[in-house]
Amino acid sequence: MKHTQRLLTATIATLLLSQAVQAKVGAPEKEDLKFGFIKLTDMAPLAVAYEKGYFEDEGLYVTLEAQANWKVLLDRVIDGELDGAHMLAGQPLGATIGIGTQAEVITAFSMDLNGNAITVSNSIWEQMKPNVPKDADGKPVHPIKADALAPVVKQYKDQGKPFNMGMVFPVSTHNYELRYWLAAGGLNPGYYAPQKGDNAGQLQADVLLSVTPPPQMPATLEAGTIYGYCVGEPWNQAAVFKGIGVPVVTDQGVWHSNPEKVFGVSKSWAEKYPNTHIHVVKALIRAAYWLDESNNAHRAEAVKLLAKPNYVGADEQVIANSMTGFFEFEKGDKRPAPDFNVFFREHATYPYYSDAIWYLTQMRRWGQIPEGKPDSWYMDIAKQVYRPDIYRQAAEELIAEGKMKASDFPDFASESGFKAPDNRFIDGVTYDGHKPNDYLKQFPIGLKGDEQP
Repeated sequence: MKHTQRLLTATIATLLLSQAVQAKVGAPEKEDLKFGFIKLTDMAPLAVAYEKGYFEDEGLYVTLEAQANWKVLLDRVIDGELDGAHMLAGQPLGATIGIGTQAEVITAFSMDLNGNAITVSNSIWEQMKPNVPKDADGKPVHPIKADALAPVVKQYKDQGKPFNMGMVFPVSTHNYELRYWLAAGGLNPGYYAPQKGDNAGQLQADVLLSVTPPPQMPATLEAGTIYGYCVGEPWNQAAVFKGIGVPVVTDQGVWHSNPEKVFGVSKSWAEKYPNTHIHVVKALIRAAYWLDESNNAHRAEAVKLLAKPNYVGADEQVIANSMTGFFEFEKGDKRPAPDFNVFFREHATYPYYSDAIWYLTQMRRWGQIPEGKPDSWYMDIAKQVYRPDIYRQAAEELIAEGKMKASDFPDFASESGFKAPDNRFIDGVTYDGHKPNDYLKQFPIGLKGDEQP
């Protein structure tokens, strides 16, 4: 009898706990929502959440709308025309500390890991090739370092020619990855000096970087305006498909399993619609899980979906090259890349403070943050912008509803928000998010301490 009573008591306690978790989040305060995105394959969680009915499961009626460029997208989130958007991981951070635009923007959901590459024109590739190590079969050894590009850039400089490359936005992952790759090869990608009114990011530069919207990258390369670029998919594979360029390194080769996009909302929107925000994150978590489920079993279906003109609108074959576990470098050199796009594995959706701090270190390294800051400042900004507390509420709701398992997520009771120190960078430098200033001191090229350009 006592055993039965204990069992009954435990069952009731479990039910009450489950109900308590579910009761934390009420109905959405706002049901009709409009979200923005840029035509890139890593907007996939938004498309999947819409197409699979995950938004509707949460009582949300969502419109997805492609935006012209990252600046327009951010401005529309800030002024309330969009309820939220697929964003560059650096955008909520950059806006919050006043790089370009000053506004409080937060994220409670990381959209993916990896997904970018650096591509050069056919002409530049031919000049790089003699400097690239080869394997026994004569194929280039990957990842290809910028050391192979350095002699080419020197030749252009000696002839008085500027060496131009493109990236998608000043606070984009692409800007920082391209800069990281170049600097690791001894090439200075230039500094920003906002205190002097110089926001071009080209001071002391060996390579001149400028902004080009992602879908325009291949055409800009073909026109000869730039010699290479860093962009997300499908715009690297599009260069291979068109026969106008060669990807030389994926971002996984620059920094293994690097965080890429986030879902961003204004802080004021999140405070006005807290339940809505949690319901949105729940739908996005389910979409990301579906994209990686059963060893990427749904990727072919995702490719067909993304190829629609209202989403990415690129050729299915181009999108499939990276989304289904392969990546093509030089034409015909297709290599396995099972983790080129990671949407859920490795806790990809969790908004880690250490990810935020890495972006802030790069903003400081290249002068967008013009003066030195103590380590505590980096932590304070990360906590203002990245919101694992909201993510946790969404995840616990999904667990309580039986839609996800606790094992699908970090152990929230012990999770600090910091990944372990990581040396999986192309230059082997170790990043520890707890020590941003010590991290910056390790680089021969880049600002550190109180240095200014």
